[in-house]
Amino acid sequence: MTSSKPGKNTSKPEVAAVSKHGFWLRIDGTEYFLPFGRFPWFRGLNKAQLGEVELLHGNHLYWPALDVDLTLAIIEQPDRYKLVWTT
Repeated sequence: MTSSKPGKNTSKPEVAAVSKHGFWLRIDGTEYFLPFGRFPWFRGLNKAQLGEVELLHGNHLYWPALDVDLTLAIIEQPDRYKLVWTT
């Protein structure tokens, strides 16, 4: 009997730091900066609240308490995606 190959090594996303301009999210050893001007849903939240995020399917991030979904592609190249936010 042989074992199947192990899956991709993924770790839970971690908020590395928060500033007045945005926050850094670490995923599998890579840090991504999410500026509040570009991602306004996160403005005013503390590190613990920002850290309540799930990594789904390897590239899909979901903040259940905020009902916010983002992919790594949106974070890496936000100019390619139109994000709509209304108050």
